[in-house]
Amino acid sequence: MKKENTIKVGISVGDLNGIGPEIILKTFEDNRSLELCTPVIFASSRIMNFFKRHFASKISFNEINSVNQITDGKVNVLNVWKEGVNIQFGQEDKKIGEYAIKSLEAAVSALKEGTVDVLVTAPINKHNIQSEKFNFPGHTDYLNQQLIGDSLMFMISENLRVGLLTDHVPVKDVPSYITEDLIRQKLTTVSNSLKQDFAIPKPKIAVLAINPHAGDNGVIGNEDDSILKPSIEKLRKEGNLVYGPYSADSFFGSNNFQKFDAVIASYHDQGLIPFKTITFGNGVNFTAGLNMVRTSPDHGTAYEIAGKGEADESSFKRAMFTAIEIYRRRKDYNFYSKNPLKKMSR
Repeated sequence: MKKENTIKVGISVGDLNGIGPEIILKTFEDNRSLELCTPVIFASSRIMNFFKRHFASKISFNEINSVNQITDGKVNVLNVWKEGVNIQFGQEDKKIGEYAIKSLEAAVSALKEGTVDVLVTAPINKHNIQSEKFNFPGHTDYLNQQLIGDSLMFMISENLRVGLLTDHVPVKDVPSYITEDLIRQKLTTVSNSLKQDFAIPKPKIAVLAINPHAGDNGVIGNEDDSILKPSIEKLRKEGNLVYGPYSADSFFGSNNFQKFDAVIASYHDQGLIPFKTITFGNGVNFTAGLNMVRTSPDHGTAYEIAGKGEADESSFKRAMFTAIEIYRRRKDYNFYSKNPLKKMSR
């Protein structure tokens, strides 16, 4: 029996030589997941049946050639290509990178057209996807170009949310990227996301310092005193609950992060090392700030275990559940924002 208002989850397969196809299969082998959503895998039935045989999966596919054929209650595989693909588990392959992009582009196109409601992306190899046609350091930058809004990498789990002022930027260049405008943009994006995507009406946000010990009053760099502190102060005077900059070395070990709804790190590893240490396998990468919902697992292609049947699907499964939850919360937020006299059900 067809369910009404079933959320359609578009899935890009990522690097076919990595663990992406395996964690997708494992996620949807449990038919209970089909009670929550209708998955649409953008790949080919030929390649997904190869993985099904390789991993001795009992999953059943609904093989389709058009988004018009998407069927609720089924694991849909949309044929983005039909030719065979040479799979060499654990190997970096430029041709495999091309198929990862074909899958991503088709899924994003369906997302923009509204034929899928949310996007969940399996891991890609950032090196083998590069070409004259596709020149982005990762999913986030590509989606920022394709969708509406200002993207922000937001790593989330049940008790920790970490956003980034800068993401895929060399460490030596980080200070030159951080400006008052960037700080305002990213903090506004995080604040808005916490309100509409996580139902936190008055979010409290911490900001981590650029330099060790927040610069020690200029002894170890002056960027925290000259850029971060005045920017945070301006935002706080405008009514935002924004605090910092905090010295990053002790912030997580002291459990100070538990006092806040989100933490903003100044650069990639400053935020992702503690996040993955605390939550690894249970975290989700959410692209906040855009008009559509996209999530992904908090790990990469894991070439070292690809094809062995050892991959843990937990993070991918959480990414799917999180995308569904955020989609629903965002719909509620938009509805009640337009109808302020109605009370949100709790």
